[in-house]
Amino acid sequence: MDICIDFDGTCVAHEYPDIGKDIGAIPVLKELVVKGHRLILFTMRSDRKKKKKVDGQEVIVEENVLTEAVQWFADNGIPLYGVQKNPTQRFWTSSPKAYGHLYIDDAALGCPLILDDPNSDRPYIDWVRIREMLVENGVL
Repeated sequence: MDICIDFDGTCVAHEYPDIGKDIGAIPVLKELVVKGHRLILFTMRSDRKKKKKVDGQEVIVEENVLTEAVQWFADNGIPLYGVQKNPTQRFWTSSPKAYGHLYIDDAALGCPLILDDPNSDRPYIDWVRIREMLVENGVL
């Protein structure tokens, strides 16, 4: 399966633009890859340059928040099949939506969330329950 994975609130806790704390995604993502599934990072993060005033002067500042998310996967030994798109879809569609068989996203209806973490202002993915669902559905 090609599996599209959101990042903030899904792989890590919400702390954008910083990389959030570990929420238990790493072992499950590694298990998916070992089972032969291909992961596609599908996130609102992007790299960009923007104008900003520093000491009264306008300068161009790079924000590499997408690159930082991609690096998080590399640092954790989790290979990505694609970033923001499925590499094969260009052969059969011009749609900007990343094609996947499954989407794991904290904003998805029905996705199990941790709602009561006193250390987090926003809900994030419950990876224990996600893994159970993946097993129940024969993905793991």
